Amino acid sequence: MDLATLIGLVAAFLLMIFGMVFDANTFSFNFSAVTAFVDVPSLLITFGGAFMATMAMSDSPGTFVKSLKTFTLTLKSVPLNEEETIKSIIDLSNIARKEGLLALEEAAGSIEDDFMKKGVLFIVDGTDPELVRSIMETELACIETRHKGNVGFWENLGSMGPAWGMIGTLIGLINMLGNLSDIAAVGPNMAIALITTFYGSLLANWICTPTSNKLKSNSVKEITAKTIAVEGLLSIQAGENPRIIEEKLKSFISPERRAAISENGGGEGGGE
Repeated sequence: MDLATLIGLVAAFLLMIFGMVFDANTFSFNFSAVTAFVDVPSLLITFGGAFMATMAMSDSPGTFVKSLKTFTLTLKSVPLNEEETIKSIIDLSNIARKEGLLALEEAAGSIEDDFMKKGVLFIVDGTDPELVRSIMETELACIETRHKGNVGFWENLGSMGPAWGMIGTLIGLINMLGNLSDIAAVGPNMAIALITTFYGSLLANWICTPTSNKLKSNSVKEITAKTIAVEGLLSIQAGENPRIIEEKLKSFISPERRAAISENGGGEGGGE
């Protein structure tokens, strides 16, 4: 569970409710004020319009539903990280240096990441290095394309929210201006007209923007870890010294994070 995402979304929602019900003049809470922000037709116009317009941009209703489900990915912690990948590569390079490339087959059994395991088995099978790079980079490109598709879905939905909120506001204003005989009703009607703008902004800034940015962050993290794996495995196949491999892979991460790898025994046996 990604606590940062969960806490952020829940806290943002609670702060919004706090702003609705808190009376700064009396320092009291008026929970009945929330009803002023609830209007079913406005909900249907804003959320219904935004979701249906986004579906129109999808390949099929099934693709639309599948893209919606990617929201759950933001609530899951990404287990892979650059440091762990580098440490795994260093361990494999030490095994290969001491026992040979064929010894990596046994080590591959304990690797949980299918992408890295596939690369190790390519090396054990004696696959040409250029072919290994080509296959793994092609898979990386496909993964990145899928990630961009998920991010694009939430960006599209986020742009549709305010747009349909404005459409709802315009509908409300047109209805209000078309019936100005009752001046006392202008204020309440204006408030209802503005609710759709509120809903559109809520959809974009509370759900869509955080979701798309979180998916981007997770994508960068995963792609970087897999790129490190590709470079590291090819270096092992080329017979490079484990300590050289370690220094090469450390270039992918910031200086303050590099120290943790060395403190945990990175590059052991590199001088043999």
